[in-house]
Amino acid sequence: MTYVSRTQAIKKQRRRKLIIEIVAIVAIALVFALLMPAILPDFRLKLLGRFLSLSIVAIGIDLIWGYTGLLSLGHGIFFALGGYAFAMHLKLQLPEGEIPEFFTLYGVKELPFFWQPFYSFPFTLIAIVLIPSIVAGLLGYLVFRNRIKGVYFSILTQAALLVLFNFFNGQQKLINGTNGLKTDTETLFGMLVSSKQAQLAFYEISILCVVLIYLLCRWLTSGRFGRLLIAIRDDENRVRFSGYDPTGFKVLVFAVSGGIAGVAGA
Repeated sequence: MTYVSRTQAIKKQRRRKLIIEIVAIVAIALVFALLMPAILPDFRLKLLGRFLSLSIVAIGIDLIWGYTGLLSLGHGIFFALGGYAFAMHLKLQLPEGEIPEFFTLYGVKELPFFWQPFYSFPFTLIAIVLIPSIVAGLLGYLVFRNRIKGVYFSILTQAALLVLFNFFNGQQKLINGTNGLKTDTETLFGMLVSSKQAQLAFYEISILCVVLIYLLCRWLTSGRFGRLLIAIRDDENRVRFSGYDPTGFKVLVFAVSGGIAGVAGA
């Protein structure tokens, strides 16, 4: 067998495996989307939806840890940012001129400027992904440019999570602090968020997000980029000696992982 024919055979085998994998994922997704709502009570279905959201976080962590060898203990930051972005939009579903009621408890009479863009649903969707990605990218750049890795990276991400947690808890006048942004009584597209119809819609969207994000990560890791991430995980110095700068790749994959966690949080 010649080199060309061997290469073609390998590509054909990989393509066949990929098709089988996609078919299996779609089949499982259809089972979750069509069968589970019919056999599970509302509470269990809502709980399953939360598990699906956490599975999205797990996919993002696998991208940064499983492939790149970077254990992040701070993905709660990006999860929270995505959740707050969507919650802020829900809180603004009010008659014109009104502001969320918790502001009045602290004497705030005008909506803070950074809340204003969240009136827009398209902006909110973009912010859910973009804000966590930017924060992750900035944090990653500050850490990776100094060649911090291993357990030190894990400790830094955990410390960053604690800092953000304390910061959010102290912002009573801006985001309701420790009470958070409760959205059970809010509406979205005319539906009460806590209603059965809305919860079913969120469940179906969660399934779609799991499938799309899995396929995105599968695409990212199946080519040269994925092999480079594995090389960084196995021997970063050798990658650097080969002429690549691992910093940029690590920042990029950390930003992507942060954006994925933001989607899960929403």
